[in-house]
Amino acid sequence: MRRISMLLSILSISFLLSAAMAQVPAPYGPNITVFDVPWAGTLAGQGTQAYLINADNTIMGNYLNANGAYRGFLRAPDGTITKFNVPGAGRAANQGTMAWGMNAAQVITGVYADAGGVYHSFLRFPDGNFSTFDVFVAGKRANQGTFAANINGKGETTGWYVDSRNVSHGFFRARDGSLTKFDCPDAGTAAGQGTVTATVSGMNASGTVVGWYFDATNAFHAYLRTSDGTMTDFDLPDAGKGVFQGTSATSINSAGRIVGTYADARGVWHGFVRTSTGYLRDFDVLGAGHKSDQGTLPQTINAGGTITGYFFDANGAAHGFVRDRFGVITTFNAPNAGWGKGQGTFAMTVNSLGAITGYFIDANGVYHGFLRAEN
Repeated sequence: MRRISMLLSILSISFLLSAAMAQVPAPYGPNITVFDVPWAGTLAGQGTQAYLINADNTIMGNYLNANGAYRGFLRAPDGTITKFNVPGAGRAANQGTMAWGMNAAQVITGVYADAGGVYHSFLRFPDGNFSTFDVFVAGKRANQGTFAANINGKGETTGWYVDSRNVSHGFFRARDGSLTKFDCPDAGTAAGQGTVTATVSGMNASGTVVGWYFDATNAFHAYLRTSDGTMTDFDLPDAGKGVFQGTSATSINSAGRIVGTYADARGVWHGFVRTSTGYLRDFDVLGAGHKSDQGTLPQTINAGGTITGYFFDANGAAHGFVRDRFGVITTFNAPNAGWGKGQGTFAMTVNSLGAITGYFIDANGVYHGFLRAEN
């Protein structure tokens, strides 16, 4: 907007300076602890990927072993790491067990790819036992199947499945195992289109689910689905309408606040917050790049409204950020994170105490987990 007075000019400059100061990494603050699963591979494309952190700082994620196969892990607050693998999971590269969701009771959900590359969903209980399930109409060829993505405190799970035509559809699974399938009304019906849910924190305690769908033109749009099946889709006003442009919801908290990303007409990513009443506000991290596949990508929001995620700079390197409930943004980098394109720090989840977990990719292309928390 044009500055119409000297006063507005001064206020604008003051705001920008304050924002810049707020987003400069502080010399003192939370510590970052780096960790690796002992059985993780050490070559490019291998290593440790932390995804989710509970209120007690228990961390869940995956690692890629020396064969490039996935395995799940659980890291206790004292640093003890437990690995797990669903019986029947494949052992070749890009097969295996991928944990995506965990509730406060440490019941974990996710997917495993069998030796044929078909995906199946699982629940892992605190005693180490597994229960597996499939949506019966899911496809049975490679890269098809059932993808459980989230679990809440009631034991309800949600995710999506890919059918025999390679179209995606959402599902909600009650604690008793009963399944409800759903599709966004305007979702496309061709291969690669359809409805998917967000992973890690795409469902809250009330069973409201968020995600996105690809329409018939391959643009994507955000949605939320309440526990009674009511579906609402939405887009940011500046979201692009071309192929692989649009709006995606990535997380919802207990108050119904949603965060996500949108890609504009140039393919640049921006963050947004949506209140429970539907008010939308977008934001960008200072330092985020302005070219295609660069920009700001929020991942999760906690109960208090704190948001974490990452942004890609003008060189295509990733950096972590945390945005407090007042909108103040702090950026950070894990020690030894790479600074090349596709490398850097990827913050994934923030818990109720403000502790953050995620992973970083070093200069050799190897993944490592991290925990950012106060002393």
